[in-house]
Amino acid sequence: MRQHDEMLPAPGLGRSVWRPGAWFLLLLPVILLAGMIALFLVKGEVLVSRPPVPPDALLKVEFERLLFRPGQIVATVRNTGPDPVTIAQVAVNDALWQYAVSPGPTLARLQQARITIPYPWETGDPMEVKVITGNGLAFKKKVDIAAETPRPSLKALGAFALLGIYVGVIPVYLGFLWFPFLKRVRERWFHFFLSLTAGLLIFLGVDALKEALEAAGKVPGVFKGVGIILIGVSVGLLGLMAVGQRTMGPARTGTPGSERLALAYLIAAGIGLHNLGEGLAIGAAYALGNVALGTFLIVGFTIHNTTEGFGVVAPVARDTVGMGHLLLMGLLAGGPTVLGTWIGGFTYSALWSILFLALGAGAILQVVVELLKLMVRDSRESAGSLANFLGLILGLGIMYLTGLLVQL
Repeated sequence: MRQHDEMLPAPGLGRSVWRPGAWFLLLLPVILLAGMIALFLVKGEVLVSRPPVPPDALLKVEFERLLFRPGQIVATVRNTGPDPVTIAQVAVNDALWQYAVSPGPTLARLQQARITIPYPWETGDPMEVKVITGNGLAFKKKVDIAAETPRPSLKALGAFALLGIYVGVIPVYLGFLWFPFLKRVRERWFHFFLSLTAGLLIFLGVDALKEALEAAGKVPGVFKGVGIILIGVSVGLLGLMAVGQRTMGPARTGTPGSERLALAYLIAAGIGLHNLGEGLAIGAAYALGNVALGTFLIVGFTIHNTTEGFGVVAPVARDTVGMGHLLLMGLLAGGPTVLGTWIGGFTYSALWSILFLALGAGAILQVVVELLKLMVRDSRESAGSLANFLGLILGLGIMYLTGLLVQL
């Protein structure tokens, strides 16, 4: 009898999870939580007294963007404090000025407002816009060099597209020109160049994560910039991992060349996500007049991004790859730079910048993992050999030195 009882299913097993009773059990904690929050909002001062903080100390207005149009300045601000705030005055370069606020001067928590200021600004002049609340608190935004903000038009789209192609697409294809050289190197040098590729990618990933953290420090704390980075890295890593399972998995059952080709496409996709964030930063800086499009800057970006093309073709150096694959991988790696310049130039948002940079960092991390897996399976030597070590260090060094030429 005891043996028979042990074979019986546990109570509740085999029942449908989605029966009405199960739905109630699922929603019960949510209902009780909502009741607790409603009680606190209504009777909170009885339960917990308000901390002795001056009301003015809780007010916070953040500038999200400044647009410069002929004869006017348009400021986008947001109330990031816990209490409503009223915009009472606006000053430009320490002089009070006329203004119009849409939708209205009083902003609820997290509400956004658009302030239009008719002001005869001059190109190249430093500008400081200050918002003064009804309580006398001042919040300001400074631009070192004023320049007219590009408007969406065919001419502007073309200009930003050319910038993205010149900075992102062409350098990747220039890096592909090392492909014939890689095919001529001896077999024992193959993993040296794979390690060099790993060094390039690790530097790219860490650099993207650093830029995301810097951008997160500039957004209002209420938006939890570090949380956006965590989400972006997780989505980039796990998303490319899912793609890799659908591509690398079937490729491993085929020829070794098919696995290496799938890895090259993954590297191109990871670099593309990174270049999307890079293009967004370039477009935003150019739109604000913070990037001088001099020869030195263009040369710096070109050299820095050419190494990305090398990283894409290195895994397939022992294989015959058709021109169609090379064209597609180049567009996958460099094309997102164009999209990034459009987004950054016309609708820049620091939150989107953080997310795209984090996505790129996570994707590149996953690509490095797949690359190391291939090296371990394919190598006749130890993964920690001197050649692999030197290749990794050389890759990191190349990215560091070329990165010195890029100054935003």
